Amino acid sequence: MTRLAFILTILLGGSLAAVMTAVAVGSVPLTPAETLAVLTGGGEPLHRTLILELRLPRTLAAFATGGLLAVAGALMQVLLRNPLADPYVLGLSGGAAVGALLAMLAGLGTVVVSGSAFIGAMISTLIVFGLAHGTGSWTPTRLLLTGVVVAAGWGAFISFMLAVSPTEELPGMLYWLMGDLSHAHSIWPAWTVLVLVVLAAMPLGRSLNVLARGPMQAAALGVAVRPLEWTIYIVAALVTATAVTVAGSIGFVGLVVPHMLRLVLGNDQRIILPASALAGGILLTLADTLARTIIAPQQLPVGVITAMLGVPVFLYLLHRSR
Repeated sequence: MTRLAFILTILLGGSLAAVMTAVAVGSVPLTPAETLAVLTGGGEPLHRTLILELRLPRTLAAFATGGLLAVAGALMQVLLRNPLADPYVLGLSGGAAVGALLAMLAGLGTVVVSGSAFIGAMISTLIVFGLAHGTGSWTPTRLLLTGVVVAAGWGAFISFMLAVSPTEELPGMLYWLMGDLSHAHSIWPAWTVLVLVVLAAMPLGRSLNVLARGPMQAAALGVAVRPLEWTIYIVAALVTATAVTVAGSIGFVGLVVPHMLRLVLGNDQRIILPASALAGGILLTLADTLARTIIAPQQLPVGVITAMLGVPVFLYLLHRSR
């Protein structure tokens, strides 16, 4: 068994365990036998409704969102050649948040809110890329600084919207900004994007490995550096926009997961990208399970849990990188 197959086998086992745990744990706990009976087509009617209509869709949405964020983080760290870059560093979440909050203020439904978030994220992508490119070429540093400034602008606009919004609208808006999977019902777009991106990125693993060492070395070894950088940026933006559309802004998954995997598995993108998809899914699935059970029957935004886990890990990584 190759190293990649061995790692993926372990992560697939962990993924299955995380999904089984998520669908079994809740205000009505289920035994493994009861959970397995429902998943294999049997079980009691109440258990079938609880799992198939409530817990399983949310669990699958959490897994896909975590995988998308982790893959986007891995790609952004290669593009910016910064191990502490994350999917939101270029202001995508700010654009998505503005789109979603405008739809909420207009009283539109969940589907329209999700669509508005996606449109906002893609508009932010075009703004950042257009400003960073300017009349000449762009560099990772220029792209990063442009993204930070655009993100600050979106943040100011979000604060203004929250200040002038009706009081009854604020809880839903704040939950969306902190990351919330309670309304994540349409899972197939996220799963489709995740599978296609991982399958498409793995053949590019060698080129990504070379690019991570610097554009001059990559060009000397025959890699088309500029088209590859454009491809990474567009794919990372699409993946991030899809994740934000499903669950709002969930921090630290795209930062912590690729970096921790790189410490354990090395820097081979042919391993890091599929491993990030699985490990990110495991992390967010377990975090969402904790978010809906820690103070049950009330639920916490899953972004609160990921932040509580991610902040100490991020500080540790900063200390370790000195």
